[in-house]
Amino acid sequence: MPVFNLNINNKVYKITAEADMPLVWAIRDLANLKGTKFGCGMAQCGACTVHLDGQPIRSCQMPLSAISKKAKITTIEGIAEPTLHAVQKAWIEEQVPQCGYCQSGQIMSAVALLKTNKNPNDEEILAAMEGNLCRCGTYQRINTAIKNASKML
Repeated sequence: MPVFNLNINNKVYKITAEADMPLVWAIRDLANLKGTKFGCGMAQCGACTVHLDGQPIRSCQMPLSAISKKAKITTIEGIAEPTLHAVQKAWIEEQVPQCGYCQSGQIMSAVALLKTNKNPNDEEILAAMEGNLCRCGTYQRINTAIKNASKML
């Protein structure tokens, strides 16, 4: 079986797995980072969103073989170092989660948005967050939290 050296949250993990294993399973089962969730397995819900070289991706559809040896992967655990990210603080202040299952993916998409757009309007937030589904319907709180986080940055 192939060995992959994955840089996850600035730590290199030596992963022995099939080349077609989705990144989400390497993160959760082999690196033992449980914040990234498996949702639909079809890149439709956004629960598995992580950053690959700073860009949000759906890790359920990213095979290990497609990841560059120099790639940097950031998970929900990685954005909180050394303290909570402004998006995480805003999520807490706005009491965004209900069931919480989608929240790591939502937060990862919001962090990516604010990295490139420091003051997004409603339409820009909607476009950036498209494909991140929330069964509980907390979209208005998500929108408010993103706006509040933008003020903290």
